[in-house]
Parts: sequence; C-alpha cells; structure tokens
Amino acid sequence: MYAVLPLGLRVLNKLINLVENEMETIGAQKISLPALTSTALWKRTDRFESNQSELFKVQDRHNKQYILSPTYEETICDLIASVGGLSPKVLPLKLYQISNKWRDEMKPRLGFLRSKEFVMKDLYTFDTTLENAQETYELICNAYDNILKKIGITFKKAIGDTGTIGGLISHEYHYATDIGEDIICSCSSCQYSINKVVCNDSHCPKCNNTLVEQHTAEVGHTFLLDTKYTKPLKAVYRMPNHKVLPLAMGCFGLGLSRIFTVAAEILSTNDELRWPKCIAPYTVCVIPPKTGSKEDPASQYIDHILGILNQLNIDAVLDDRTQLTIGNRFILSRITGFPYIIVIGRSAMKSPPLFEIHNINDSTNCEITLESIHNYFNTEINKS
Repeated sequence: MYAVLPLGLRVLNKLINLVENEMETIGAQKISLPALTSTALWKRTDRFESNQSELFKVQDRHNKQYILSPTYEETICDLIASVGGLSPKVLPLKLYQISNKWRDEMKPRLGFLRSKEFVMKDLYTFDTTLENAQETYELICNAYDNILKKIGITFKKAIGDTGTIGGLISHEYHYATDIGEDIICSCSSCQYSINKVVCNDSHCPKCNNTLVEQHTAEVGHTFLLDTKYTKPLKAVYRMPNHKVLPLAMGCFGLGLSRIFTVAAEILSTNDELRWPKCIAPYTVCVIPPKTGSKEDPASQYIDHILGILNQLNIDAVLDDRTQLTIGNRFILSRITGFPYIIVIGRSAMKSPPLFEIHNINDSTNCEITLESIHNYFNTEINKS
C-alpha cells in the first residue's frame, strides 16, 4: 500500500484528467460506487467462492458480510436493477468511475503492479442486444487506444484471457517491460497479438508468420460480457410491449496506478525520473540564479519567462531555492522528473541574453533568446 505525495498526485491527476476527457468524448458518465459490496451479490453470480482468497472481507455489527471491491460488475448491475426496467431510449448506457480498488495479493511486489490497493478506472456499458453491445465495445476500445496514444508509450492490444470476469470476448492492453509478468505472443508482420495464456499456436492465424514472445505488463482489460451478470442480477430493459429482457453488458478496466508505475519504469534512467510529457508533474522547471552570485541580476527575466509559458498554457514550476547553486537544483530537477528545464545562468548575462533549455526526455539542450522561447515550446507542443 502506498501514500502518493504531492508531485506524484499531480501525475496521477493529470492522467485522470486525460482519461476523463476521452470518456466525455464518447458520452460516458462518471459515477461513484460504494467501496463495500455485499457478498450476497457475488454469491448470486457464483464468483464469491472461487475468488475468496483474493478478497478482503469485513463483517458489520449485524453479522452481514461485505467485501472491499476489487471490481464492480455485481454492484453496477444491482444499481441498474434497483431502477427497474430501463427504457431502450437511454441506451447505450456508459457509466464509469475512478477509484481505489483492493485485492489481497498473495505476494505484493513490483510497486503498483502487484499491490493490495490500486487506482483503476472501471467502465460498464449496457445495451439492448449483443450486436449493439459489440458496437459499444469497439467504441470503448477505440477510446482506450486514444488514451494510450496520447500518453505516447508504445503499447500492444492483445486477445486476452477472460479469467474470473468471464464473457465472450476479451482484449488486453500491454506495455513491453522486463518487470512485466505477462507474456504476449505477437506477429511483427500483421501486428496480431495474443496473451500466451490463451495462445494455442506458435504461428499467427492471420498470416502464418512465427509469433514472437515478449514480457509485458497489462495496463488495461476489456470484456464483452453479454448477460453473464445482468441475467442473475435482474438488470433489465423494458420493451414497448412491456416485456423485460436482460441487458447486454460490457466492462472495461484501465489501471491508472499501473500506467503510473510502468511509464516511469520504461522511460526513466538510473539517474533520472522521466514521465510522459502530458502527465509530468510540471512540464517546465525554471531555475533562476543563486542569490548573491554574479548571475543574480539575470533574475529580472523570471517573470518574462513564466509569462511566456503561461500564454502557452504550459504548467511551470519555479525552483526558488536560490540558496542552492544552479548545478544542485539542476540535478534535483532531473531526479524529480520535469521534461524541460530552463536555466537562467551565465549566458543570460550576455547581449542579447541567452537561456539554456534542456529537453530531459530527449537528452538534448540548446541556448535561445527570450523572444525564441515561445516558438521553441510551441513547436514542442505540436510535436507531442
């Protein structure tokens, strides 16, 4: 279990904001479900007995038993059922939440990859028919593609194992990393990918090329469930003739704390923490001169630089620990994980004044004038 400190929370919140924007684009609505779920619901779907070893169970004063929810299929279906038969006019219904989830891991390890408490976005969709649910399924998968493309780290979408969730179709989203505990079998020719757990062949079924194995970490999982949960929990819709039928359902998970962990693992070096630019705690760190140094008069440019970054809507932090040398603060900034560092140093005393800009993720740097800072970052933003 982990405490997330201020800069880490900024990273997580930026990731959440990115996800929420994409969810809004596809018409998904955000909700909040209770952490506790009655074990009676899990028994109705035959999941309680088979998953007991990974569930945190609690009992209230009336001897009613609950679990700390690792996932919410039963809870959301119970909520839908409590409303009564839905009108087809409100479908497809897409409801999601971003919250902490819990599982009693046998061997917690690898940070957030295998932890007792983690942050996940879970989305549940409801349609009238399986055919309509498949269309919604593709819509959500495209949204997941967009989210991971914006983060900017190469990912693989693979045919997955339905596992304890179940359903008709399952896909997984993976990042390639040595710390990953999954193995994905992929074709370099047609990009076909499948989890080794459900792979029964050494050759691609699409083009017959040899499949290559790769260690990966799963960060997302999608399931086309049909009526697996809606039928036993009576989550239904009402037809014009008043007949009620079980809703066709899909569920979609995105491990935000996993993305948080694996992104840093993939991008960072032994000496530097590196984040994708779009979720870094601050995009730019500005380092002014040390107080009393020969370069101290160049501090007059601080407001100009911050003003330019503000015009570009770039979030910047000023390292005002001016009792420390520029060199010390530069090292600390690299360790902290700011993609860009602007140094107001010796070159700022020249005519015209020049400012060092370090692109940490690309390991490049340059010196430019004050007037060129706007164009530099405008170009970098468009590249991203």
